[in-house]
Amino acid sequence: MSTLEKIFAEKLLRIKAIKLQPENPFTWASGWKSPFYCDNRKTLSFPDLRSFVKLEISRVILENFQEVDAIAGVATGAIPQGALVADALSLPFAYVRSKPKDHGLENLIEGELQPGMKVVVVEDLISTGGSSLKAVEAIRKAGCEVIGMVASYTYGFDVAEQAFNDAGVRLITLTNYEAVLEVALQTGYITEKDIPVLNEWRKDPANWKK
Repeated sequence: MSTLEKIFAEKLLRIKAIKLQPENPFTWASGWKSPFYCDNRKTLSFPDLRSFVKLEISRVILENFQEVDAIAGVATGAIPQGALVADALSLPFAYVRSKPKDHGLENLIEGELQPGMKVVVVEDLISTGGSSLKAVEAIRKAGCEVIGMVASYTYGFDVAEQAFNDAGVRLITLTNYEAVLEVALQTGYITEKDIPVLNEWRKDPANWKK
């Protein structure tokens, strides 16, 4: 486990971006029930942490995707993060809606991506990977090449890993579920009695019930 994964996990826990509610589970967009939730959007309200995320995603892109021509954010969570990163790297920015706008130009992609551009997609969080890869598909249909995706956080589910492999998309994340769990235990954010519930959920998140 990298130092960055632990450092960012600690920062997320410090601002209470991690929620644990085994008795009142969250419902995700996928329909899955979960006792655990990561709200990366809270980082936007803390200037130092907002800058940390911007700089670390920018660093990852410069180190791994040097040929990048443009940044694309996935609506809505990654729009501000993507825009901040594009600004830091002096690159064009666009964002991809979950579905085309139902009025005006009816755009799916907002902003301008030229065919042939090499694009890095910025995402705030990866669960099943479904919405993230829909954005990739839209960008490819626009004639661009998606050379990678950088996300702040991933739950690390096998279904997401398989989906990214099938789609041929390289994914790099700043932190993940395992790092958050380890730091949460070390700092007393959660206790050992919480672990059985989380482990049970982790085994089969699609079918977990409280």
